[in-house]
Amino acid sequence: MLSRDSSIDEAHQERNPTDLTGRCVLVVEDSPVVGPFTADLLSELGCDVLGPAPNMAAARELVEAGGYDAALMDVHIRGERVFPLCDLLEEKGIPFVLTSGYADWQIPAKWDDRPRLQKPYTLDQVGHALGRALNAFV
Repeated sequence: MLSRDSSIDEAHQERNPTDLTGRCVLVVEDSPVVGPFTADLLSELGCDVLGPAPNMAAARELVEAGGYDAALMDVHIRGERVFPLCDLLEEKGIPFVLTSGYADWQIPAKWDDRPRLQKPYTLDQVGHALGRALNAFV
């Protein structure tokens, strides 16, 4: 399991939140293809990557541990929904982006305003969605 020191670089608090360089992003993704692909995209954007967490137990552990600036989470993880993790992230004040390969998102109304990425997504789409999520928390 990947982990990261719980302290977040103070410089992140002072710079432009759409600058993703050095930001740590938690990835919650159960696909053995999409998880590494997403990690590679985030690395290309200059992000540090935590995960990918392939199941809800691993994801919950990483969410609770902290030490990341944002999260990119697949809505469906091995038959479970990530919405309880969204609640934890909200409590911590951590922005997140929801992803799905399904056309029917079935997202609770309280998360309607969160950025979403339809799979397959591109480098630019990931960068834009994360920038949007981080801007919402300025």
